[in-house]
Amino acid sequence: MMQINRIWLGFLTVAVGLTALVIMLTGGTGCRPAERGLRPAPAGAVQLQPPVAPVAPDTLEMHGYTWVDPYAWMMDMGRDDPQTIAYVEAENAYTEARMRPTEELQEDLFREMRARIKETDLSVPVQEDEYYYYARTQEGEDYPIYCRKRGSLDAAEEVTLDVNVLAAGREFYQVGDVDYSPDHRFVAFTVDTTGAERYSLRVKDLQTGEFLPDDVYPLFSFVWANDNQTIFYVRKLDPEIESPYQCFRHHLRDPQSRDELIYQEDDLAYGLGVTKSRSDAYIFLLAGDNETAEWRFLPADNPRGEFRMLQPRDPGVEYSVHHWEEEFFFLTNGDGAKNFKIMRTAIDHPEPEHWREFIGHRDAVYITGFDVFKNWFAIHERVRGLEKIRVIDMRSGAEHYVSFPEPTYSFFTRGNPNYESEKYRFTYFSLVTPRSVYDYDFATREMELLKQSEVRGGFDPHDYRSEYFFAQGRDGAQIPMSIVYRRDRFRADGSNPLYLYAYGSYGMGSAVYFSSVRLSLLDRGFIYVIAHIRGGDEMGKAWHDQGKLLNKKNTFYDFIDCAEYLIRLNYTSSDRLVINGGSAGGMLMGAVANMRPDLFEIVIANVPAVDMLHTMLDPTIPGTVFHYTELGNPNLREHFEYMRSWDPYTNVRRQRYPTMLVTAGLHDPRVGYWEPAKWVARLRQEKLGDEWLLLKTDMSGHMGASGRYDYLRQLAFEYAFLFDRLGLEEARR
Repeated sequence: MMQINRIWLGFLTVAVGLTALVIMLTGGTGCRPAERGLRPAPAGAVQLQPPVAPVAPDTLEMHGYTWVDPYAWMMDMGRDDPQTIAYVEAENAYTEARMRPTEELQEDLFREMRARIKETDLSVPVQEDEYYYYARTQEGEDYPIYCRKRGSLDAAEEVTLDVNVLAAGREFYQVGDVDYSPDHRFVAFTVDTTGAERYSLRVKDLQTGEFLPDDVYPLFSFVWANDNQTIFYVRKLDPEIESPYQCFRHHLRDPQSRDELIYQEDDLAYGLGVTKSRSDAYIFLLAGDNETAEWRFLPADNPRGEFRMLQPRDPGVEYSVHHWEEEFFFLTNGDGAKNFKIMRTAIDHPEPEHWREFIGHRDAVYITGFDVFKNWFAIHERVRGLEKIRVIDMRSGAEHYVSFPEPTYSFFTRGNPNYESEKYRFTYFSLVTPRSVYDYDFATREMELLKQSEVRGGFDPHDYRSEYFFAQGRDGAQIPMSIVYRRDRFRADGSNPLYLYAYGSYGMGSAVYFSSVRLSLLDRGFIYVIAHIRGGDEMGKAWHDQGKLLNKKNTFYDFIDCAEYLIRLNYTSSDRLVINGGSAGGMLMGAVANMRPDLFEIVIANVPAVDMLHTMLDPTIPGTVFHYTELGNPNLREHFEYMRSWDPYTNVRRQRYPTMLVTAGLHDPRVGYWEPAKWVARLRQEKLGDEWLLLKTDMSGHMGASGRYDYLRQLAFEYAFLFDRLGLEEARR
């Protein structure tokens, strides 16, 4: 998805995810599962037979079709029902029993991964006015410590937030956004204590060290006005629906009940976000879905004023806005600019009829976003899947490009709060280059490396090789793949184990990034591949369009075609091929496992959205309609029949399936716990053979555990699973 609606889409899909939807399907109820008497395994028991989920047939009818959902009760009864908990615990007990012989390997892998991390570390400081802000981590501590220094980096450190102290005694504690007031007296931050991504806003007075009574809930995004007393925030619906739909004006120390509602979005397909210009002059309120945007603006010095419309929503027209001097600049796909163009207009005349072209549309160049400074523009352009930075001197009009030498890479821009800056900070990484923070001097074109993440344990990037090439899809599409392996372990005879990852939905391209954890695969001879399949936006907006709605099967076909291409090139073979995807990428795992179970040895599906047909049958639930423009509207017969033809849960059939590990989050707000649970139950009922099928449900949310060490243990568990199932003799190295 293009940068225009990232504030909204980052919540709904970030990462890569789908919104969790609570649906009450009508139809036959059958018997209650409690009558079937499922019980969790007794404490300490070894359960080597998989649980058999109770069947409570629910009959549904639509578009002339009648079908039965045997496991609808998993959603209907709710996460707190004793029967739900019993089933989840039974599956977890079975998974634990199956994986018990690998406990020593899991611990070895955890220690190996932890040993590569510089546990006591700090981020590159970012200067805002006279303060230098940074975060640091402490050995043995799970969470970051937010700090600042005043005047210079040699000044005394002031701890603004110690998340380890705040999280003490809690099983889950996740700090989201952290933002300081314009006068630097207050720090506002959001916190989630369950994993359900239902954030509260807290405010700390940095002069007194006291927390203000402000407790705003549930929150999505917020910004400070320039009076240092007003916060604009977007909140979600209560109690279970996750759609951000209301914007409020909040005054410090006031109870939430006194907050003023300034805008409510009544179209269930749209979500809201609030942000601020780099110049700090304007606050923007945006509404958007997958393919349409609408923005309003308000001078940040006038927090009691009213927001003014820019361009009203026009179905299919996306745009975003930046402030520069006396003008607004827009990135938009209007008037057929599929790969986007940049327009400009005077602030006094923001209406679309006054917009003038700044950079025109080009068929071969995809403009993914741009950053605005007083003297410089930095425009991100992507060609054939690779992104460059186009720099324009706004005084002279001269321009040049910042290019990167590696065959495949990613960068993101962060730490650029200063509108008048003459330098551009970005973070760069590749499959072999650790996270590297640079300052790029716009005028001299010099690039200064400020920090590269240290990888301990003797890591040498020259030991590894990355590649970038294209597989040909069955319809002639050229599908890019990013590949990395250890040079001295690569064998061109098909014997390498290969780990193939993809996402492929919502226009969210799969970023290429470095992972020290991934070395535990590469050093054991694995090849790691990212398939940039259709449904993402790596090859332009058309790449997204060709992998959604009635073209969604292209996403699944592309993944299969990439796997077959890698096998033809002798990078691996089917019996050594591990595939992975999460959320909408887990939907991909479910679809390809149904289509080509013979092609893959192991499937790891993380929080997979695999029951989309049933999930989207209730259009009254906020969030459901949002997905209509991506996956289809099942109220339309054509969409219903097409979705029914690929939906992973619906298309489980009597056949042999690969070895599978499926994860879920009991409090996941994006993919309901019932989707992977129903899918696993149906697979157990239908699959042939004795290949392992494990379901591991975390009691937190979509992203799993909040602490960094817990996260490593989760990965150690998954790696131990695939090493054990592949029978790697050298797994313990």
